[in-house]
Amino acid sequence: MATITLDGTETHTNGELPAVGSQAPDFKLTGKDMVDKTLADFAGKKKILNIVVSLETHFCEVSTRKFNDAATDDIVVLVISVDYPLAQVRVCDAVKADNVVTLSMLRNKNFAKDYGVLIQDGPLAGICTRAVVVLDENNKVLHAELVPEIGQEPDYEKALAALK
Repeated sequence: MATITLDGTETHTNGELPAVGSQAPDFKLTGKDMVDKTLADFAGKKKILNIVVSLETHFCEVSTRKFNDAATDDIVVLVISVDYPLAQVRVCDAVKADNVVTLSMLRNKNFAKDYGVLIQDGPLAGICTRAVVVLDENNKVLHAELVPEIGQEPDYEKALAALK
């Protein structure tokens, strides 16, 4: 269990992020086309998992825009939240974040449990906290950051540096 804060008030997640050097847990998340996706759908690419509370919040939208610029032919940015896929698309379209892949926990919250980001208590219980996990082409964890205050942005420089 990890401790984070929401507006300075302590809250907890169900576990810890995958450790750097470990193999990332597989997942099954729903894409904007309502088709389920797994890590195998992004095989051979480095991955930035931008795990957010909701794309409809300011800092989640900001991190999505900033990581949008990191997407290349070899790097995929996966934005993961509990938001309904159509809401994710609407927000990304509005902020011109067209290089990211949005994935929803609409049908399955195992991702949040397996990655240790499921908020256990407080007003946001049942959804993801803010985190960034960077994976290599073989899904080995290169970087993992649990953002300590939900209302803060992640360390973009460290996440991007892990890709080099």
